[in-house]
Amino acid sequence: MKTILSLGFALAALLVGACGNREPLRPKAGEAMPIAPAVAVRAPTTDELLTRPQEAAPKRVDETLTKSEEREDDRFDLPPTR
Repeated sequence: MKTILSLGFALAALLVGACGNREPLRPKAGEAMPIAPAVAVRAPTTDELLTRPQEAAPKRVDETLTKSEEREDDRFDLPPTR
């Protein structure tokens, strides 16, 4: 039973992997590309439309602690009240 199930998953993965698009994207027949924005010189290409802007996926900043420093006393760091 497990071998049949694993073969089914392998076949499904193979079929899904084989259905990739190999041609550049084009608008449907009878339709045009989106018009150029009002401030743009020309209409964006397909690759430009599919590229996410920097604001949509900002780069992650991980600053590691380079040296240990004692924290200053915080006068608002009070123990919880009961």
